Amino acid sequence: MIIPNHNYEKTLRACLESVYAQTLRPLDVVVVDDASTDRSRDIARAFPCVLVARPENGGVSAARNLGVAASAGQVLFFLDSDIALAPDAIENAVDLLMEDPETGCVHGVLDPEPLYDDGPVEVYHCLHAHFWRHRSAGIVGTAFFALAAIERHVFEATGPFDENLRDSEDVEYSDRLAATHRIRLSERVTGRHDDVDRLLPMLTEQYRRSQLLVPVAAVERRRGGGLRANRTGGVLAAGLVPLTLPLALLTPWLIAAPLACALAFALADPGLSRFVARRKGWLFLLRFTTLHFAVHLALVLGAVTGAVRWLVDPRFGPSVRGRRDRPAPVAAP
Repeated sequence: MIIPNHNYEKTLRACLESVYAQTLRPLDVVVVDDASTDRSRDIARAFPCVLVARPENGGVSAARNLGVAASAGQVLFFLDSDIALAPDAIENAVDLLMEDPETGCVHGVLDPEPLYDDGPVEVYHCLHAHFWRHRSAGIVGTAFFALAAIERHVFEATGPFDENLRDSEDVEYSDRLAATHRIRLSERVTGRHDDVDRLLPMLTEQYRRSQLLVPVAAVERRRGGGLRANRTGGVLAAGLVPLTLPLALLTPWLIAAPLACALAFALADPGLSRFVARRKGWLFLLRFTTLHFAVHLALVLGAVTGAVRWLVDPRFGPSVRGRRDRPAPVAAP
C-alpha cells in the first residue's frame, strides 16, 4: 500500500483507518509525505506504517516512485491520502488481478458521495467523478492511480512514473502500461473522496491539469481506448460560447449563436443529467450544469494554454524517456 501525501491532515487519518480495516490487510503500508507543513506526519506516526519523509516537495510521481522503493509487496496498491477505501477494496482488486493474468492494473470507481460533504461544489465534483468512471467500467486504456492496484513485476517492466509530470502522470503511464497489459476499471474497487469544495480552487485545479492534455496526448502511442471524463461535443459547445458571444455586438439577433451553443452543452450528456436529477433532484441539476459549464471553460482555456506552452517550451510536458532514476527513500525519524 503506497499513499502519497501533501498537507492532507484533514483526511489522512480516515484514509489510514480504512486501510487497516480491510478484509485483506496489506503486507505493508508506506506513507510518503511530500514535504507537508501540517500535522500529516504526526498522524501517520500514530499508525503502524512506514513513513517516508521528503524534505522538499517533488510531486505525486516522485512520491509514488519512492513508495514503491520502500515497499515489499508483490501487489502495489496506490491510494491518494484524501480517499477512504471501502472495506473490501484491496481484496477485490487482488482477486481481479489474479483472475486474469493479462490484466496488469485494476483501478476503482469513486463513490458518488464525498468523504466529507463540504457543500455543492464538492457534491458536484464527486457526482461527476463517479458517473464517468461508472459509465466506463471494464477494460479501458487509462488507469488512474489515486485508487489502483498493479503487480510489482508489471510496474517494474513498465517503469516508474514520469517525475517531470505533476499532473496527467496517470495518462502518460497508462500509455506505456497499455502497450503490454490490460487495464481494468472496476466498481468492485471503491472509495470515498474528499474533493475540492470551493469554486475558484476547483476551476484553478481544472485549468492547471488541463494544460498537460495536449502535450501528453501528443506523445501517446495508443489510438483510442483512453478514458474521457467529458463528452467531446460538450467540450466543443462550451468552448464556442465565449467565441460566439461577441457576435451579439454586431446585431442583437446573433445572441442566438452563443445561446444555441449553451443549450447544446446542456444537452450533450443526457445520461449524466438523468443521474444527477435522480440522486439530487432537478433543482440541483441546474446548479450542477452551471458548475459543469464553468469547469468546461477552465478545461478549454487550460488546454489552449498548455498547447501554446508545449510549442514554445521544450521542457514542458512529459520527459523524453518518460522515466527517471528513482532516488533512495529517506525514512522519517
